[in-house]
Amino acid sequence: MNKSFLIVALLVWTCNSAQNSSSVISSNTELGLPYAATITADDLKEHLYIYASDDFEGRETGAPGQKKAADYLRTFYKSQNISEAPGTADYFQNVPLELTRIPEGNISINGNMLNNGQDFLSFKAATGSVTSLFYVGYGIDSETYSDYENLDVAGKWLIMKAGEPKLANGNYMISGTAEPSAWSNQSEAIGKRTAVAKSKGALGIFLVDDQNFTRYTRYFNYMKQNAGGQMGLKSNDPEPNMILLSGTACDQLFPNLVNSDESREINANINLGLTSTDEFLNSENVVAYIQGSTWPDEYVIVSSHLDHIGITADGEINNGADDDGSGTVGLLEIAQAFKQAAAEGNAPKRSVVFLHVTGEEKGLLGSNYYTDIQPLFPLSETVANLNIDMIGRSDPKRNGGPDYIYLIGSDKLSTELHEISEAINEKYSNLELDYTYNDENDPNRFYYRSDHYNFAKNNIPIIFYFNGTHEDYHRPGDTPDKIEYDLLEKRTRLVFLT
Repeated sequence: MNKSFLIVALLVWTCNSAQNSSSVISSNTELGLPYAATITADDLKEHLYIYASDDFEGRETGAPGQKKAADYLRTFYKSQNISEAPGTADYFQNVPLELTRIPEGNISINGNMLNNGQDFLSFKAATGSVTSLFYVGYGIDSETYSDYENLDVAGKWLIMKAGEPKLANGNYMISGTAEPSAWSNQSEAIGKRTAVAKSKGALGIFLVDDQNFTRYTRYFNYMKQNAGGQMGLKSNDPEPNMILLSGTACDQLFPNLVNSDESREINANINLGLTSTDEFLNSENVVAYIQGSTWPDEYVIVSSHLDHIGITADGEINNGADDDGSGTVGLLEIAQAFKQAAAEGNAPKRSVVFLHVTGEEKGLLGSNYYTDIQPLFPLSETVANLNIDMIGRSDPKRNGGPDYIYLIGSDKLSTELHEISEAINEKYSNLELDYTYNDENDPNRFYYRSDHYNFAKNNIPIIFYFNGTHEDYHRPGDTPDKIEYDLLEKRTRLVFLT
């Protein structure tokens, strides 16, 4: 399916994709209005006071409270007679995880001892001796530029720098314009370089990237202070070890190295002495769906994350009522509304998938598993993802009226999706759609920080619904009594009608 040209890609009640989009929105959405009315503040509140209660212990990924949360969702779908997704085990899609503790030890390079957390950052073990490094410039391999040309790095360790090359006129070589490519994107650059190095058979990487070094230092210190570790998807095909090397350390060890773009082998005597203990655990996505009546093999996925950050070191529970209890209970109400519509002969034309993902707080792990490892429905036939993450409160930093919602990403991959979203809201919801965080230069980088991103990177149009952060974000104060339930009702109805 060519998603870019489907005028009605998201309208699950669409009868004829050749119809004028405004008439389709009018006729088909009005069909859904009685069911939107079943989404109420009282029902949302009843769910959330249970889901974000102390009994669920903050829903830490893989912990008993998160298991209890998954059971709550499964029980709801069973009670509504909404089908489990094919490929699940009684609504559960198992997501195998690995918890790696901050490694102990050091690295020695040419007799210089380097300290983890100061000179470099490593989040997993690395042991053994290395006698040479391959400097691969920016570590880029693309259609228009490659640092790996005529270079065999299989079984080797690499060292590379951040950024990307420029032309003599100052434009970026890869894009051909003044705009950098994804290779310079702080949120994507590490993953892209790691994927290329893996495809070349490299064992490990030293990346000189001061911007990400500063960013990840805060994360490293947090985990070290809390005796935590980095959670990731368990894999039988491990990624190359990525070690962030500070620019200062690199200059001392390899003077002027990063001033060159020329790939070459470097003699080096490296002793890797980083050890850690790994812990394996399982979590689960919860997935239900309602089959479409006309195009059952085309899918609209509505998602939220079921986990939160658990209990603090001093025993306080992070209830996560807004993050993302609000999105979770909104998704339950949306599913119930669709089910009632189907029972009354108004089933959606396309199949609607209700996806509750785990491990969002640990790095979008559940959605990553769904999109990149085990999609339960073909991504090629998934026409859109509507992701709901924090829609129950207001942003105290925002200037404007109270009836608003931040939308992120609606116009990134599909102008039609954006236009439909705007038209639905204007006609039926009348919320202020705030695109502040949709800006490419948004320093918060929210586009990359919730589960929609794993769909977007697979070229699936998305909308991320978000109320912004507040003083209780990721704190024990994020409790159900602070949710604005009338506003939660309006926002949830908007997602349903879209």
